[in-house]
Amino acid sequence: MENNYHIEEIMNFLPHRYPFLLVDRVVEIVPKEKIVALKNVTITEPFFQGHFPGRPIMPGVLIIEAMAQAGGVLVMDSRPEMLGTPIYFMGMDKVRFRKPVVPGDQLVLEIQILKFRKKVVRMSGVAMVNEERAAEAEMLAAFGEET
Repeated sequence: MENNYHIEEIMNFLPHRYPFLLVDRVVEIVPKEKIVALKNVTITEPFFQGHFPGRPIMPGVLIIEAMAQAGGVLVMDSRPEMLGTPIYFMGMDKVRFRKPVVPGDQLVLEIQILKFRKKVVRMSGVAMVNEERAAEAEMLAAFGEET
């Protein structure tokens, strides 16, 4: 089953809000398998003011965070009974940054589930710009306790 989600629907899956919501749209999702999501990078992003003046570059940690958020949408879509339960980023491996991401770029976030257990999920992600790898990583996340 393939779905796509607009920003209002994404906010039903994630607790993040502006300026830290880093997924603008989901263009493809296959529950328990993969997601393809978009992040439109604009000069109005608050981090560009200081990273770096005169040469704006999206911080690598925020590229990984965007990938993790896309993965969070995939996990919540795959386990709707857990909706509202916090999911925490636990770790990352095999992180590589391949090219700078600058204002005007569109990040295409492609995340695949590698292992899905009851409370822990391991995912592999790639962030692409113009069909070139900007970053890649394996990520680990876990469901937390409801508050």
